[in-house]
Amino acid sequence: QVQLVESGGGLVQAGDSLRLSCVVSGRTLGDYVMGWFRQAPGEGREFVASLTWNGGSTTVADSVKGRFAISRDNAKNMVYLQMNSLEPEDTAVYYCAARSRRTLKYAYWGQGTQTTVSS
Repeated sequence: QVQLVESGGGLVQAGDSLRLSCVVSGRTLGDYVMGWFRQAPGEGREFVASLTWNGGSTTVADSVKGRFAISRDNAKNMVYLQMNSLEPEDTAVYYCAARSRRTLKYAYWGQGTQTTVSS
C-alpha cells in the first residue's frame, strides 16, 4: 500500500511560480512511476508529468513543457512539481499518483491540492 499527501498549492498571480510537494509512504518505490495530474473545474483529469523512481527518467505533457518540471528526493521520499510562469489555464486541483512500472494504471492517489492562478 502506498500513501500520498500533496501540499504547496495556493492562490497566485499569472507569471508566478509554485512548487507542489508529495510525500510518499507505505513501501519502497524502486519499481514505481510517480505522476502528477490535474483536474480543472468541469474537465477531466489531465496528465501533467511523470518520473521513474529508479533512474529519474521524466515525461512532461506538451501543455506545460518548458514551464513545469518534476523531480524527486530519494532520501525524503518526496516528489515535487515545480511550476513556473503560471497561467490562469493552470488553475486546477493537482494530484500526486503512483503506479507500478509493470502496469499503466495509477493505483494510488493523493487527495489533491488546489492551485488557482489569477489574471
